[in-house]
Amino acid sequence: MSKIIFNEHQCRQLEANPNVAAVSERAIQYTPEFKVKAVKENLQGKGPSQIFVEHGFDLMVIGTDKPKSALKRWRKSYQLYGEQGFFEERRGKGSTGHPSTNDLSAEKKLEKAEARIKYLEAENELLKKLEELERQAKRRS
Repeated sequence: MSKIIFNEHQCRQLEANPNVAAVSERAIQYTPEFKVKAVKENLQGKGPSQIFVEHGFDLMVIGTDKPKSALKRWRKSYQLYGEQGFFEERRGKGSTGHPSTNDLSAEKKLEKAEARIKYLEAENELLKKLEELERQAKRRS
């Protein structure tokens, strides 16, 4: 997310650009067609700033770093997924979050549950010891 905050006038100016799909006060969403075109032009040797200026963007509004960082992300996406990667929603796919428990066998589920029980029992013991130490410290003072 950009550190630049667009005012109402700048948002309208950006929305008027045919290469922009949507604008918020902090972000610009570019059309997939523009992304493909920009990556291809960049691979042919054009600089990021030149590409953005030629396609109607004011670098004073969007910032001079945005073209470079956007093209860096788009080139990576283009290498991984090709042109089609810009036309389909990719967020959330291939997530490395918590692994699903749906695919676990009954044995694995039991093993995980036993490990969790053991952990919680140890936690309870620790809390009991802590409470006892606090009571002893209170009696001494």
